[in-house]
Amino acid sequence: MEQLTSVCGSFEARVLAARLYDEGIDAELRGALDSPYGFTVGDMARVDVFVPLEQSQDAQFVLLAIEVDAATELPEPSYLSRPLTWPFWIVLVAFVLAVFSPLVHSLAY
Repeated sequence: MEQLTSVCGSFEARVLAARLYDEGIDAELRGALDSPYGFTVGDMARVDVFVPLEQSQDAQFVLLAIEVDAATELPEPSYLSRPLTWPFWIVLVAFVLAVFSPLVHSLAY
């Protein structure tokens, strides 16, 4: 077995192992996996990922593909995460009043 990489946290390690397994590569995880303390930072959370020597080249290609996917991922549009501000609400109220006030005025007379 050869060490492929080290990751921080058991969740990330299990996701990487699943991705390697999906590509037909056997992976072994060693480190802070099932610790009752659940560390998520630093050396206490380090998990080493090992692969067989004959599959190490393929595993490195999988790591490269993961990095390329992360680098080419489009960011989330900012208008979806931005809260609506007070000018928006003022314009919305003015629009509603402009549309519905003639309607209410015509119904009143």
